Amino acid sequence: MKKILALAVALMMSLTLACAEEETTAFTPTDSTVLVACFSATGNTWPLAEYAAQYLNADLFRIEPEVPYTEADLNYSDSDCRANQEMNDETSRPALAATVANIAQYDTVVIAFPIWWGQAPRLIETFVEAHDLSGKTVITFCTSGSSGYGRTGEILAALTDESVNWIEGTRFSPSATAQEIEAWLAENGIVPYAAQ
Repeated sequence: MKKILALAVALMMSLTLACAEEETTAFTPTDSTVLVACFSATGNTWPLAEYAAQYLNADLFRIEPEVPYTEADLNYSDSDCRANQEMNDETSRPALAATVANIAQYDTVVIAFPIWWGQAPRLIETFVEAHDLSGKTVITFCTSGSSGYGRTGEILAALTDESVNWIEGTRFSPSATAQEIEAWLAENGIVPYAAQ
């Protein structure tokens, strides 16, 4: 009986570790020169970033805060919630859980995020400032049920030097299709990476 119990406990621990590893899959770059980096606070933006990465044969990086957002942190009706405090402070730069160490290999960077208070979350400003985007083409898109793209483009572009080619971004509904994402990227000259 003890052996069966020990075996059951060992099996449960193995499954728990496997699930934990799956949830925290490390960023594994390929030889692609296109990067899609995405912050998805509630999961709405991530599928659209996946569409973009699949279409572009791009590497896909998950932008995450060092201290994960809780449900209470994202309770916008609470003026003291973390998200509101960050957005009310233009100097706020939440720390990143990780950066893209191989950023130099990418010619094109697509940055995806939800829209907060009519602009990108402060975490996106942290991401832009933490990476040397000099000489790269950068395009962004946000998800929102109703809010527009706002001043996001000019706010983010002001964080980089003039060598960065910022292409005007747009807003998508969280229910946007892969075809809509692909068409928008193609219209803006963002083409799939072709392996040499």
